[in-house]
Amino acid sequence: MHVQEWLETVPAVSIYALVGLVIGLESLGIPLPGEIVLVSAALLSSQHAGINPVVLGACASLGAIVGDSIGYAIGRKGGRPLLGWLGARFPRHFSEGHVATAERSFHKWGMWAVFFGRFIALLRIFAGPLAGVLRMPYWKFLVANVLGGIVWAGGTTAVIYYVGVVAEAWLKRFSWLGLVAAVLVGLGSMLVVRRRARMTAAEHEAAEPEPVPAAE
Repeated sequence: MHVQEWLETVPAVSIYALVGLVIGLESLGIPLPGEIVLVSAALLSSQHAGINPVVLGACASLGAIVGDSIGYAIGRKGGRPLLGWLGARFPRHFSEGHVATAERSFHKWGMWAVFFGRFIALLRIFAGPLAGVLRMPYWKFLVANVLGGIVWAGGTTAVIYYVGVVAEAWLKRFSWLGLVAAVLVGLGSMLVVRRRARMTAAEHEAAEPEPVPAAE
């Protein structure tokens, strides 16, 4: 069976639920490929009339907003020990270097770190929990969370959908290549962000003064 024919058998409600769930869990602080899932679903919506891009964008936005809000509540209650626990559970994502990079962004940009963090793979999983840990006023967090979730999820869905419509003839013949390309782009962006985070952490450690031995 052709890939496109198989995708046509998938119920639209399953796509909406999957996108909302994955993005919500990622926003909560669990490292999942939310952006890849959203891009892939938006591509599908451009090829299948049964998947409404407006509903898809709304579900993605709702998942992002609710997930971030739950992450904020967990971070506010768990405090610093939560970051240590997450570092032990997910060392590749919540390493000390990544936490330090995200925290510097919050101290520098405040509520805008929550808004723009939605567009950056590293900050996307940190925004909610870290905002809670740092005791950001909830009203500031909520405004940035809602605006960031809508702009990121809605904007990504709209852009990918219209790109898919323009390239519909090509995607109908090579739909699987479009999905592979979306996955590769998402993975590539994540690797670039991780590399920059490691470099920043290394520079931060190198800049720290060495401890002075106590005088005997």
